[in-house]
Amino acid sequence: LILTIIMCKAMNKTMAKLLFKEAKKSAKKSVGEQKEPKAVSVEDAYRILEAARNVCVIPGYGMAVAQAQHAVKELCDKLEANGAEVSFAIHPVAGRMPGHMNVLLAEANVPYEQLKTADEMNGQMSNVDVAIVIGANDVVNQDAVNDESSPLYGMPIVHAYEAKTVFVLKRGRGTGFSGLENPLFTNDNTVMLYGDAKQTVSSLVA
Repeated sequence: LILTIIMCKAMNKTMAKLLFKEAKKSAKKSVGEQKEPKAVSVEDAYRILEAARNVCVIPGYGMAVAQAQHAVKELCDKLEANGAEVSFAIHPVAGRMPGHMNVLLAEANVPYEQLKTADEMNGQMSNVDVAIVIGANDVVNQDAVNDESSPLYGMPIVHAYEAKTVFVLKRGRGTGFSGLENPLFTNDNTVMLYGDAKQTVSSLVA
């Protein structure tokens, strides 16, 4: 109950809304323009990352499932050795409980000073060359900001869509925990890297 209350506060929702109202809503799909996400190869993603000077990693539950945190740390070390500044944008409800991502990244020896809250990183996101979304969905869903009809509207999110380029690492084309489509995935500045997050990140490192 305490964890649920904490998560409701982080999502800017009341318990009553979460339990009763939101369950009745369904996501609207636009019949008109329906874009397809753009997939890229690991080689193409590497070339973009090689030129990046400011990189932000946005982890989610998919990173935990793939146990990719050590590979992510290795990638960050490579990026820093190449002259890039690396930070992590941690949403309070990313994962399955508050602090889930912090624990995983601490286990991988990611320096604490690199871990930023969503609020801290959102003000800087427009200066980020590449935002790497790893297994996160709802916490980067821009409908929470732009679409008043969305059940997520009003929930604080990480503004990944403001970065110059967004990499989204996903196992497949499925939706997140909420079951809602994420328009971030079809933005012009977003490219998809499909597959197991640990394997994808390890390939980038290689």
